[in-house]
Amino acid sequence: MFRGLHAVNLDAKGRIAVPSRFREKLAQQEVKELVVTIDTESPCLLLYPLPEWENIEKKLEALPSFNPATRRIQRLLIGHATELEIDPQWRVLLPPLLRQHGHLEKHIIFVGQGKKFEIWDQIQWEEHRTKWLLEETNLSEPVPPELQSISL
Repeated sequence: MFRGLHAVNLDAKGRIAVPSRFREKLAQQEVKELVVTIDTESPCLLLYPLPEWENIEKKLEALPSFNPATRRIQRLLIGHATELEIDPQWRVLLPPLLRQHGHLEKHIIFVGQGKKFEIWDQIQWEEHRTKWLLEETNLSEPVPPELQSISL
């Protein structure tokens, strides 16, 4: 289970180091490869341990490709999916086109999201977080029933 925010730097070659807090969990699962793809709703990247991505990919491939919305998601998520090998220093090289999609510059935020990570440019993250916090106080849509049953 991956959770929490972690700041890392993107080096000149486009590599980021997996935060040390997550290395132990990945090592316990014997994960040597990660898969990165785009987020279809936000300017960030999604980073999955390879076994977790393979489960998602099977589900995506099983969807009917004649449905335009399904086909769009398949094209975007599977089409951008790239396997990344973890080097001995726990770094991964993010492809240039994916870095461009995420507006990734120097300062990066890793956001733990349970079974995956989101990778954000720090400025993009701060702007979106501020927007989301303001939306929470000005809810124009009702809270989904699934959320109403959760007590924090």
